[in-house]
Amino acid sequence: MRTMDTLSAWLCCALLALAGLAATPDAHAGRWQRGEAEVPAAPARSEDSAIGNTVSDLQRLMGNRELTEMRTTYNGNYGASLLFHAESLNYYVALFHEKEFWRVIRTESAESAETLYQTFAEQTKELAQVYLDTVRLQAGKAYSEKLVALNERRLRGLQQEVEQQRQQSLQVSNAIQERKQQAVALSSDLRATNTQLEALNQQIKALQAQQVNPELSLPASAAAAPPAVTAPATVVQEQPAHH
Repeated sequence: MRTMDTLSAWLCCALLALAGLAATPDAHAGRWQRGEAEVPAAPARSEDSAIGNTVSDLQRLMGNRELTEMRTTYNGNYGASLLFHAESLNYYVALFHEKEFWRVIRTESAESAETLYQTFAEQTKELAQVYLDTVRLQAGKAYSEKLVALNERRLRGLQQEVEQQRQQSLQVSNAIQERKQQAVALSSDLRATNTQLEALNQQIKALQAQQVNPELSLPASAAAAPPAVTAPATVVQEQPAHH
């Protein structure tokens, strides 16, 4: 039967088709049927013309919207698709990475197509593992960098706050010291004022005492001198003249 011979030939040729790594696919493979997705680029043509022709054939049918998507599996940026061409009753099983076909196998056997599809789907899990790990690691790295930046901002804010508190404490300490000096000066002034007040009170009391004293007090400089004691005057009696 031509189906088994064709399948064997395609399997031998397909094992030679490999390509490099890239990023995530940009459209769901289900859109291939409607022509809404970009057709993956065919690998560079080599001496193995069967693989190149199979890929070109698949791209042509996809561009003409002649294929029906039956199954598609995505794992990370790798995918496997099972497509059916109703006009020729051929199945196309494709393993692709982003927009680039890695392997394409055409068969007339539905059973072989399902087996190949399951094999490709399993391979996408293995191929995508590094990609998925990279995605997680990149996300963890970005999250850690975000936390570092956040903590750096928090640290700067706390440092500014501590410095502000230190400045405020210094200002308060200086103000307290200044108030203490003012208090000492005021205490000295108060004692001097109290001494002066006490002296004034003493003078006031003395004046008040003089005001209530009924005896006349004169200053010593204004007092009258005691009267001088004089000898009694000698009375001279005149004698009558003798004629």
